[in-house]
Amino acid sequence: MILKRYRAQKKYKMKYLNLLFLAIPSTAKANAHGSSYPLQVRLPTHQLHFGLSATILRPSLPATFNFTLFTLFILSFSLSSFAQFKLAEELKTTKSTEPTSNYLFPINPGQLNILTGTMGELRSTHFHAGIDVRTNSMVGIPILATHSGYISRVIVGTGGYGHCIMITHPDGNISLYGHLEQFKGAIAKYVLTEHYKRKSFDLDLRFASNQFLITKGDTIALSGNTGSSAGPHLHFEIRNPSNEALNPLAFGFTEVVDKLAPMAFRIALKTMDANARVNDKFGRYEFGLVRNGNSARLPAPILAHGKIGVEILAHDKLDGSQFRCGISKIQMYVDSVLTFEQQIDKIDFNTSRDIVTLLDYKSLKTKGVRFNKLYVEDGNPLKFYPIKNPGFVYLSKGNRKVKIVLRDFAGNESVAHFTMKSDPPTGEVPFLENLIKPLDYEVVENTLIVYTKPCGVKEKSIQLFVKGKIVEARAAYKHINHKVYLIDLKRILPDSIATCKGSIALNYKDVVPSQTEYKYYSDRVDIQFPDGSLYDTLYLNLSETKRINRAVYSIGNLLTPIHGSISITLKQTGLGGNPKMAAYHEEGNRFEYLGGEWNDDRISFNTRELGNFTILADSVPPEIGRISCTPLYARFRIRDNLSGIETFEAKINAEWLLMKYDYKTGILQSERLDKKRFLKGDFELKVTDRAGNESVYQQKIL
Repeated sequence: MILKRYRAQKKYKMKYLNLLFLAIPSTAKANAHGSSYPLQVRLPTHQLHFGLSATILRPSLPATFNFTLFTLFILSFSLSSFAQFKLAEELKTTKSTEPTSNYLFPINPGQLNILTGTMGELRSTHFHAGIDVRTNSMVGIPILATHSGYISRVIVGTGGYGHCIMITHPDGNISLYGHLEQFKGAIAKYVLTEHYKRKSFDLDLRFASNQFLITKGDTIALSGNTGSSAGPHLHFEIRNPSNEALNPLAFGFTEVVDKLAPMAFRIALKTMDANARVNDKFGRYEFGLVRNGNSARLPAPILAHGKIGVEILAHDKLDGSQFRCGISKIQMYVDSVLTFEQQIDKIDFNTSRDIVTLLDYKSLKTKGVRFNKLYVEDGNPLKFYPIKNPGFVYLSKGNRKVKIVLRDFAGNESVAHFTMKSDPPTGEVPFLENLIKPLDYEVVENTLIVYTKPCGVKEKSIQLFVKGKIVEARAAYKHINHKVYLIDLKRILPDSIATCKGSIALNYKDVVPSQTEYKYYSDRVDIQFPDGSLYDTLYLNLSETKRINRAVYSIGNLLTPIHGSISITLKQTGLGGNPKMAAYHEEGNRFEYLGGEWNDDRISFNTRELGNFTILADSVPPEIGRISCTPLYARFRIRDNLSGIETFEAKINAEWLLMKYDYKTGILQSERLDKKRFLKGDFELKVTDRAGNESVYQQKIL
């Protein structure tokens, strides 16, 4: 319908032009080109909405040319422009979001480009939503619009995408360009003006479809290293109208070559209930694969029994790139039957944090490695699984032959093989690791595992204290110097454990259900769990320990992921609401500022992690280090020792001055609104941390 309408408009325009030229005076003489007019002059193409264009052919006419005729010609051109603008408006309603080859690669199109990251790659806190294009450790590479459209959004910030442009296209898709050094064209001037108008470095600007029109191939920015970037590169996304990230490589870019198959390195097997075993033991165990070309295998069968979950450590490789990239599709076959399938072809930003349900979270937090679960547990909301089978492997007798197929987006494929041999549980296990501590424990899902050294031959049980009562538990399996007890926390929630080797206070206070709102109250701590904040049932343990000059509140386990923020109130702190004091999450030697609101000696704050919390005072102001402060620019390095930088503001002769901030390096650098107006006079830089401490630098610039 749109095409027919456009043809009708074009036909009308040509008929109108024919009538127009028939009205030209007959006194005109032919020139050397066989025309009644001198050589036509082609004016610059006029860019219209969504990249449509019109070219004006202007005859070189005698001075006696009738002014009315010229007016009619302009009117004809206006009708043509209007028709094309109307077509662009109608294109807005034509939402064909399927990947096409009409998109232009945003860096050096037509040339080989190297990627340092792909869509769907597993990051620590999210799925990577686009591709990262290498810029050879340089900034300032021209970034081109991948398709015609209009700039719909610009973001400037210290973290995330840093300097970012989003362009909406006629098909409804949106392209995103992140970590930019600077914007180009009319948008650059507009953004700079907005910085000064709002007196803010951070911006989030949205635009109408007729404000900043873009043609495919326009230079919209220069590449950079802004925001949460580990090095200079372009982060490039293509999103559909539902704001889901699509795989940019699906749009037919020939600039990226990938002939390398994914690589598998390790397999992990995990017992999924108290009756399951791997090599006669309960828990999670890893095994190294032996690779040969695009095939990998375990050299010997693994003894197993019951309900088993399989995990794999693997990543993809691209030609010319040393970086680890994401795998688009994973399939697991058990005895030739498809048991599990995972396919990441688009990413919903609302569920990106739920990557913690796909990864083995303990391995991520303790070792920094990302094992991909090949099973779907309760609480996993991701929609990457085409088949309904949750993927668990069950063994009661015989063998199970497992084949894992890894496939990247280019179709390169590798395979991992291993065999699980059924082996019923036994009370006597020939190989158990030596214990470092005489008594230790850990929690895996709903099972409390207690490890202890035996005291003698006659010892058969340990004592569990449950609300003042004693319950005895027998060992699930043992070796000569090692006993293992498995306690089902769904049945019993002990306060402490006692053996001849000592006792351990578990400090379990409550069982918090998932997928419902729940509130816990006590004399020292209140906790509010909003609906949906937990992935699974939480066995809540609480304790308070005294350290030098501070208390540490242990709330839950750091290795337990949670879905949303929970609210914690620490009571009877005895600190009296000192405004310089705030709540911090403690992880090793690192303290993450959480802030909080004081009410007498109570402090309330939100967190998205469990673990250790403490209250610290920050009375030290930020540091300001001068690098350069001249009429051309002001450049400083700022840092804070604890709570972190909250605000910064520079002024020249009491007028606000834009300072661009890179939190990775701590560098602040000025940018003048009027490049002809140098920095002269009284300069002042004020930096404040989150505790309210303030530092001021002043200088007279001559």
